[in-house]
Amino acid sequence: MEPIMKVSVIAPDDYLGNIIGDLSSRRGEILGQETRPGTVQVDALVPLSEMFGYSNNLRSNTQGRGQYSMEPHSYKEVPKNIAETIMSSRNKG
Repeated sequence: MEPIMKVSVIAPDDYLGNIIGDLSSRRGEILGQETRPGTVQVDALVPLSEMFGYSNNLRSNTQGRGQYSMEPHSYKEVPKNIAETIMSSRNKG
């Protein structure tokens, strides 16, 4: 089982595509988005293991104008291909 985080990202609406693309590449499940004047909030569920280094990517993708928060949401079974990678690396050591 792996911890799943609820992530909320707020940034200028010009960067919506970058934000959704980055979250999706981290195995994120986009829950929705809310548009505000000049900004957008994207809510997603993302595995904790994929969130390491996210602050640097967000800063880079939004020219320093994006912010995010995350909180624990649930646990989910690790996908089979990732579990096999973890198990094989443990067996080598």
